[in-house]
Amino acid sequence: MIILGVHDGHDAGAVLFTEKEIYAVNEERLNRIKKYRGFPELSIKKVLEMGDIHPEEVEIIAVAGLFRKQSRLLELEKRLKSIFGKDFKKKVLFVEHHLCHAASAYLTSGWREALALSIDAAGDGLSSSIYIGRDGEMIRIAQSTYLDSLGDFYASVTELLGFKPMRHEGKVMSLAAYGKPAYDLSNIIELNGLSFENKLKVVGIEATKKLAEFFNYPLSKAKEIAQQMKKGNLDGELQKKAIEIAASAQARLEKLLDELGLKLRSYNLKLAYAGGVAQNVKANAILRKHFPDLWVFPAMDDAGLAFGAAAFVKAQMERLDGKWKPFKLEHVYLGPSYDENKIESLLREENLKFEYREDVEEVVVEMLLEGKLVGFFQGKMEYGPRALGNRSILANPMDKEVVKKLNVSLNRDVFQPFAPSMLEERIEDYLQDPYPNKFMTMSYKATEKMIKEAPAVVHVDGTTRPQTLLRDDNPRYYDVIKRFEEETGVGIVLNTSFNMHGEPIVCSPADAVRTFRKARLDALVLENFVVYS
Repeated sequence: MIILGVHDGHDAGAVLFTEKEIYAVNEERLNRIKKYRGFPELSIKKVLEMGDIHPEEVEIIAVAGLFRKQSRLLELEKRLKSIFGKDFKKKVLFVEHHLCHAASAYLTSGWREALALSIDAAGDGLSSSIYIGRDGEMIRIAQSTYLDSLGDFYASVTELLGFKPMRHEGKVMSLAAYGKPAYDLSNIIELNGLSFENKLKVVGIEATKKLAEFFNYPLSKAKEIAQQMKKGNLDGELQKKAIEIAASAQARLEKLLDELGLKLRSYNLKLAYAGGVAQNVKANAILRKHFPDLWVFPAMDDAGLAFGAAAFVKAQMERLDGKWKPFKLEHVYLGPSYDENKIESLLREENLKFEYREDVEEVVVEMLLEGKLVGFFQGKMEYGPRALGNRSILANPMDKEVVKKLNVSLNRDVFQPFAPSMLEERIEDYLQDPYPNKFMTMSYKATEKMIKEAPAVVHVDGTTRPQTLLRDDNPRYYDVIKRFEEETGVGIVLNTSFNMHGEPIVCSPADAVRTFRKARLDALVLENFVVYS
């Protein structure tokens, strides 16, 4: 059965399930508008193209999210009709927002039976849901309304501190590491059974205003203060207060997930997790204390809703036929790839200095050892928010000075950490309480050995968010890290996403060339072509 998943909304995208393959891409990667909100026309056309599927061959269109304003629903129908013809409605099935999140986690976990947890700001009137998944069926056992939203609480703190809510929550998590909690937020939001309870009784900007009063923080100056912190000024009175607020919010989030995890343990099931709050890798580490093999869906935020919609519909159809069986998502290299002949033509058109190399791994390692920043582009683009070696910028993790160089090149906030990709066979050397983390969904305490050997990829609080890699996961990228280990004894490279701050990760070779120039990287690898600055 051929099923198309569509998310028409915040962080729009499309996913195609054929009998044997999965293709997935988000609209931002194609139209270059970060977190694009709207109809994913380019994504739909791209996944159909990748799967060599004509629109009329699609049997079901699984649309994520039930509730839309009349104008948006009419626009959605108009756009679907333009692609799939006048009878498109016969193919459409709508899937509720949180069911999409939970299904994306449970139905990719490889488990027959599990708890499925979804937590975000809001969607279809809810902000969290808990399901029991059994043999492909999903039964909701708890929920929180959009008013009792843990995700909105954290988004309001993000806005209070001068960052963009629904986008920059990761900055609050990073900032929290620079201080200690100074505020008791138990009277702001708490856990009530398996649901959250918002004591403020308001959300959005009204919640932000109430929090400003609670913390006595000048909302009118928040963006100015945030800009100062972006540049590294963390020592002013208001900056210190911002850090204390961030630390307090992070501590409250972790405490609530710790309490929830403790209650969910009584079900004696494994846990699969998705939703915007699942982007918080520090809080995920708290949940992992209760569920050692916690599965977080790699595209955990709204970018993964199209996948969840398609996966849910597929599972129900298989259950009807008595054919459902557990499925484990082994990789997220589900996006577009590009032909080397077209890459060479592009490089010639752009008058770039380049050469074709069969020994790309050796060339990259040589450049890393020289302190150079290397754009690394190969194969199919990653699905989800993390670059995992196919659309990455690489650097030497042993050199702390490279962090300053990258921050300047990419226009990043200086308080945000960089992440490592490491050989999975070395995780006991580098991670406390080690466990494979192929998709960068979890943070860990770094060992003293890692802090000493790879200081550029350890945060100020001694934590790190690694990608762990076996050779089968990504042979060429693994070989780069292995070669680096042979030269240095360190089985790690610094890996950050291939994009300027505030822009989507690059998708095409043209995107890569543009960002290579804008960031003034030292070199760019496009498949077997090495481009020099």
